[in-house]
Amino acid sequence: MENWEIVNAVQRMQDYIDNHIMEEITLNQLSKVAGYSAWHSARIFKKLLNKSPFEYIRALRLSRAALVLRDEQPKVIDVAFDFVFSSHEGFTKAFSKQFGISPRKYIQNAPPIGLFIPDSIRDYYVILKKGEIVMEEKKEKNAIFVQVVERPSRKVLLKRGIEASEYFAYCEEVGCDVWGVLTSVKEALYEPVGMWLPDHLIKNGTSKYVQGVELPLDFDKKAPEGFEIIDLPPCKMMVFQGEPYEDETFMDEISNVWKAIDNYNPEIYGFEWAEDMAPRFQLCPMGYRGYIEARPVKQITKENKNNF
Repeated sequence: MENWEIVNAVQRMQDYIDNHIMEEITLNQLSKVAGYSAWHSARIFKKLLNKSPFEYIRALRLSRAALVLRDEQPKVIDVAFDFVFSSHEGFTKAFSKQFGISPRKYIQNAPPIGLFIPDSIRDYYVILKKGEIVMEEKKEKNAIFVQVVERPSRKVLLKRGIEASEYFAYCEEVGCDVWGVLTSVKEALYEPVGMWLPDHLIKNGTSKYVQGVELPLDFDKKAPEGFEIIDLPPCKMMVFQGEPYEDETFMDEISNVWKAIDNYNPEIYGFEWAEDMAPRFQLCPMGYRGYIEARPVKQITKENKNNF
């Protein structure tokens, strides 16, 4: 286990980079927010994040720039200067090396690419050593908000694991780069999700838990290597959303929502679980909106009421 002072110092550097990504960032500035010498700050940064500060900043700038190119289709030279590259040529070379496509060609077609989306190092260690930080007990039970939404016929771009039944095992099997590719998809109907597939959608030798993003039926781009595209029929999803929370407590919040779902009886409101109809999914935990998970349901009719 890393010293929490070191973890927090690297987190402060991550936060500084995120807040100043479109400005010049020096190692001296990072060392000031970390509270260590420039040499030691660079050393602990690379030790915990597996990239030097320079590599991390460049990868993040290129990924943020890619989203601007995808969504706004500006002049490449303007994006290059906005993200602190000294020339059009330097930006184009770096972008092409990072993503395997030039900025100009990317603007024209915007295929899925592997964006760099770093995780919070503090959150990682909170998960890794949950229990070493004692969370303040809640005096009141959080409310869980429930609603039913319609999902249309759609496609899903996904990547399968091997045996994973949950997020952490999945990341160990396939790595942490999947989310960056899914986030890059311009045509996505919604944000990327983690999904538990129904049995009929699981291929032999692959995992129940996958990550994917929903796409319109007319999506016709080729799936990136290692990914595939499947069709999903229309369905109803019962969405459960917890209250906002402090980011470091998100494991507790996920557990709270899961307990609420396990104790929930959808029949009271005219529905029944329909786990075989569609994937159950979870959104990326974000404290400001609460943890969100959805499970497929179907409406109870007179015909299936008689079967109870």
